[in-house]
Amino acid sequence: MRKLELHWKILIGMVLGILFGFLMTIFEWGPDFVQDWIKPFGSIFVKLLKLIAIPLILASLIKGISDLKDISKFRNIGLRTIAIYIGTTVIAITIGLVLVNILKPGEGISEDTITQLTEAYSNDSGVTSKLEEASKQKDSGPLQFLEDMVPDNAFKALGNNSLMLQVIFFTIFMGISMLLIGEERAQPLKNFFDSMNDVVLKMVDLIMLTAPVAVFALLANVVVSSGDSDLLFALLKYAGVVVLGLLLMIVFYSIVVGTFTRYNPWTFLQKISPAQLLAFSTSSSAATLPVTMERVEEHIGVDKEVSSFVLPVGATINMDGTSLYQGVAAVFIAQALSFDLPFTAQLTIVLTALLASIGSAAVPGAGMVMLVIVLEAIGFPEDKLAIGLALIFAVDRPLDMLRTVVNVTGDACVAMMVAKSVGKLGKPKVKNWDDHYNEVK
Repeated sequence: MRKLELHWKILIGMVLGILFGFLMTIFEWGPDFVQDWIKPFGSIFVKLLKLIAIPLILASLIKGISDLKDISKFRNIGLRTIAIYIGTTVIAITIGLVLVNILKPGEGISEDTITQLTEAYSNDSGVTSKLEEASKQKDSGPLQFLEDMVPDNAFKALGNNSLMLQVIFFTIFMGISMLLIGEERAQPLKNFFDSMNDVVLKMVDLIMLTAPVAVFALLANVVVSSGDSDLLFALLKYAGVVVLGLLLMIVFYSIVVGTFTRYNPWTFLQKISPAQLLAFSTSSSAATLPVTMERVEEHIGVDKEVSSFVLPVGATINMDGTSLYQGVAAVFIAQALSFDLPFTAQLTIVLTALLASIGSAAVPGAGMVMLVIVLEAIGFPEDKLAIGLALIFAVDRPLDMLRTVVNVTGDACVAMMVAKSVGKLGKPKVKNWDDHYNEVK
């Protein structure tokens, strides 16, 4: 009997989790049961993925740089990565703006619905916390993101998943320094990180054995904690525009992969589907990063020299799905609240969303913080910001799950493009969790 592929197991877990969640909403005690006895298994899984994210970046990136033996190669990879990420983000925002201007979802929202959503969510702790965080970011200088990239304490950066850009900076600095002291002197440290990289990847394999159960728990919790279904239905047109835009980005990635790398687009989507499904379940590019790296390296064939730089950087600065959502959300809010948005203001949305995506946290809910920054950049009245966020807050979580899928897919696509351009896209070498089990059992 053929062994069931991992992505099918995860998909089954997701479907059962959604059905179980809906079943539990029927009973008065159901939501509390899911919160107390089901949700912890999903939370533990996400914690395990986050636990190994920074060790994986550290080991993988140092191994990748030290294997290059030529700093100019790293410069080529870095410049191409940043350029392609900027290009795909601009395309994503443009797709979102075109769709929202053509379909005009904000014009179908009634005054009663606006009032109802405002009363339900404008004073919600989630909305107010996003406004406070955006206010902090707005007050920072234009080069603050560059300053934030440089850590003043390497161990503090390594101990905080939200400081991933600082970890990448330190790791690149360390890897380049290893190249400059010569291969013989760097060899002991290189051997340590090579071994550490293999160990962390094996940890990914072991954690993924529990993925079907974990996504069951995560999706069941999402269902029982979702908001008022009537309000969700009122925002269906807006959500539909966002989902259409995200689907078009997946199509765009598939076309790029097929034409530029000559790789079968369907095979590409199939190979990274476990990472996509986890991105959907966790709403976090950072938590999904270990799985994305494992799928891209072992199942697609991208060399570690490329993936170890492109994917961690992408998890931090490449927010195609989030940027597309911001374009749609900003115009939707303007349409619903009768705020005029001329063409110049929409160009401002493109630029601001692009800049806001750099250095934003790769965690659930970061997109709404970026949205506040975008709205303030186009001159949206401050006294209506809470109302604007309240309009879309009800459907933010499911859309956050979907846009994280696009973010992760974009990371994998760019990794393939960069690898192909530098001759580092080879044959995949799949490793299983029990490859060396016979040696120790």
